[in-house]
Amino acid sequence: MPSKIFVNLPVKDLKKSMEFFKHLGFTFNEQFTDEKAACLVINDGNIYAMLLTEPFFQGFTKKAIADATTTTEVLIALDIESKQAVDDMVSKAIEAGGNTYMDPADHGWMYQHSFADLDGHQWELCYMDESALPNQ
Repeated sequence: MPSKIFVNLPVKDLKKSMEFFKHLGFTFNEQFTDEKAACLVINDGNIYAMLLTEPFFQGFTKKAIADATTTTEVLIALDIESKQAVDDMVSKAIEAGGNTYMDPADHGWMYQHSFADLDGHQWELCYMDESALPNQ
């Protein structure tokens, strides 16, 4: 079974995208970061997003790059440690130039909120309290 995941996302302006995610509190693995790509550390050790400039990204596929501001190809869902941390990250995303596209939803055992980054990629944040799951 795989031990790590690298989600590859095309970006228009790598420097601005890096600044955006740094504002949210993320770091980058400099060993895998240059002028064409940046390795966003989501969970140190096993979860990363590779932010690739669009021309560099295009070299990995024969398909057209989707415009994430008008179409949805993927929802990136992250489990966050608390409801407040979910709201804090969404607020930071908005401060850094992102936007929300869905209202927050509280399902009792799970709280969700989301933001779109500078390139329109959708990030779903959730806090789950599995002890509050309804009996099925």
